[in-house]
Formats: sequence, C-alpha cells, structure tokens
Amino acid sequence: MSQPQSIHGDTVLGVLKLKVSNLQRSIQFYREVVGFQVLRNEGDSAQLSVDGKNPYLLLEEVKDSVVTARQSTTGLYHFAVLVPTREQLGLSLRTLAQSGIPVGQGDHLVSEALYISDPDNNGIEIYCDRPRSEWMKDAAGNYIMATDPVDIEGLLRLAGDKEWTGLSADTILGHIHLHVSELSASKVFYCDVLGFDLVADMSKTMGANFVSAGGYHHHIGMNIWAGIGAPQPPANGTGLAYYTIILPSTTELERILDNIIRAGYLLIEQNGVWAVKDPSGIEVRLIAAV
Repeated sequence: MSQPQSIHGDTVLGVLKLKVSNLQRSIQFYREVVGFQVLRNEGDSAQLSVDGKNPYLLLEEVKDSVVTARQSTTGLYHFAVLVPTREQLGLSLRTLAQSGIPVGQGDHLVSEALYISDPDNNGIEIYCDRPRSEWMKDAAGNYIMATDPVDIEGLLRLAGDKEWTGLSADTILGHIHLHVSELSASKVFYCDVLGFDLVADMSKTMGANFVSAGGYHHHIGMNIWAGIGAPQPPANGTGLAYYTIILPSTTELERILDNIIRAGYLLIEQNGVWAVKDPSGIEVRLIAAV
C-alpha cells in the first residue's frame, strides 16, 4: 500500500468554537485573564479576537447546560494559544498569577507552556515556541519532547513592569489536543485520510500521538486519557463544538475532501465550509484560505 500524500505544509488551524454554561462569565474570563478582545456579543453567542478584526474563538451559551467533567468524554483536552515571543509569554504568566487561578507549566523542549482551565473546564495552553533549529528528533524520527520545569523567574524578568494589553495581534491557534476514544482509528483518520504526518508516536509510552503539517512539532495531539472507548459528551454538555483546519488553496481543499469521501465519511457543506466528524465524534471543519 502506497504512503498517503501529506497534507500541504502551509496548513494551519483556524476558528475554534466552545460551548459554555454562562456566556458573560466566559467573556469576562477570556478578556481579563487570557487577553482576547470582544468582536461581537449578541444573544447567546460571542466572537473573540486577538487583532480586533478576525474571529479566533467563538463562544455559545448552551441552554440547560451540563459542565463536562475533566477527562470524562471525547473532545477537548486543551486548545493552545501560541504567542510570538517569550516576553509575551512572561506577560501572560504575570497576568495569570495575579488572577489567582491555578496555573500549570511545562518546558517541552520545543516550546514553553502554561496551562489553565476556563470556568467550564475547557483546557487552555498558552505557549511560545523555541526556534525550529533547536527542535530535536530521536532515531525513529519522533520529535523529542519533555515536561521539564519552565524558567518562571526568567519569564517574569522579561515581563518586568511592562504593561499587559492582552494577547498580541500575532497570536495564533498553534495546536489543539483532543481526547479520543481510540488511538489507532484516530491515527488513520488524521494521518491516512487527512494526511497529517505523525511526528511523535507516544502511543505505547503515554497513550498519545502528535501529528502536524509542514514539519511543525504538532498541530493536533490526541490521547486516550479519558479512557479507551470514552463516550461523547451529551448534546448540552460544555466543551468543544468544532475546530477548523485551513488549507492553503481550493485545490488542496478539494483533494482532502476527496480523500474523506473515498474513506466513507459523511461531509456536510455550508457556504464553502465543510464539516466532518472524526472517529470519536469530534467535528472538524475544513476551509480554503481566502
């Protein structure tokens, strides 16, 4: 069997939508603690941005919602806010510390990361990449990643007493990490069907795999930490509604859509946006860059 063609190296992640239990509480959290700007706030939904022009994060209040317990269902483990500089990460760290919420941390060698949760248990990573020239691979070609202590003092020194004005306009959705029900089926979907490259196979050591486009350390992580065969959240459960993959051209989008159809997955199209559910029932939307 021939090796599937890799997804285009310029593929990136786009808009993410979360279901929340209290919209105004979530808006306040994402604005004051994380640093988003509010683009729109109407009725039961809101659009948040980092540049004041384009939506980055969509929030929708779910009627009669049930807050999904951590690591209990398929769906979001965390979404990862990639800031452009260590100084920006230091400013975020200082702001998080002042907010009083619990903050986790990890130096992953390829990046330095801070971890928090929103009021509905949605996991958030705020991180800064190290230069690609410093990323290392093992003999099998896997990126070498760890969970070492972050240089907290160094980050806070960089921040100093500089004013924090929220997330930089150059902030992007760097990656997303998912709870899946089964690793091998997820690997087939993300690697063989969509064409992401497996860049860190940790299935035997930690029950996780990491895949990417264009040699990045990972755009999508997937784990079975909610248990093999984990159920999908209820319709009124908080958590991930969908995330978006942006292909660099219509030609590349059409090629990936053809792969999805040939693999037997149901595709739904609306206004140039295509939706498909992965083997764990997680909705993925695909669009071409404008």
